[in-house]
Amino acid sequence: MLRGIGVAIVMLTVAATYGCAQQSRAAVVVEDKTYALTPATVTVKAGVVTGAMSEMKVTERIETGSGRIVTPAKLTGSLKLKNTSANESVRLIGAKIFYLDGQGRPMNLEDSRTAPILKLDGYGAERLDPGQEATQAVDVEFPAAALKAKSLKDIRLELTYIQSPYKAEAVTFAVTIAEPK
Repeated sequence: MLRGIGVAIVMLTVAATYGCAQQSRAAVVVEDKTYALTPATVTVKAGVVTGAMSEMKVTERIETGSGRIVTPAKLTGSLKLKNTSANESVRLIGAKIFYLDGQGRPMNLEDSRTAPILKLDGYGAERLDPGQEATQAVDVEFPAAALKAKSLKDIRLELTYIQSPYKAEAVTFAVTIAEPK
């Protein structure tokens, strides 16, 4: 019985110590740090595809107090594309984004981050017939080095698409209605 009481006391001591240690930790506060891009909306044109990149901003999540980056910087916005061809369809394959410094050289992402590639496969975005539009959300990695003042000069958007002839033809055929039986 004494052995059982001793085990119980040890368990209570461990539980009390662990519980107090957990309660003494302060809650971590994380805030979004948003950087505006100027201009926030730009017109884009690549061959027969035109449109706009709008609502552009860069956001990173930082732990208040320590300044530790919780979520690395990301570029977000909206990409609206339109096929301006009168007689060709466009099949959108994808898009790459490059961040260029003051000398026009691409800025690299940190080692563990993936290249900023957009898959243009939202509903209706995979094919644009003449005059059709598609809107795609943009949410891609952004290099930390580009957050420094005057280090980012340009953003390059490279679209990949396939053009194919678009034809709309009509066929007329003769019909008659037979007498009811």
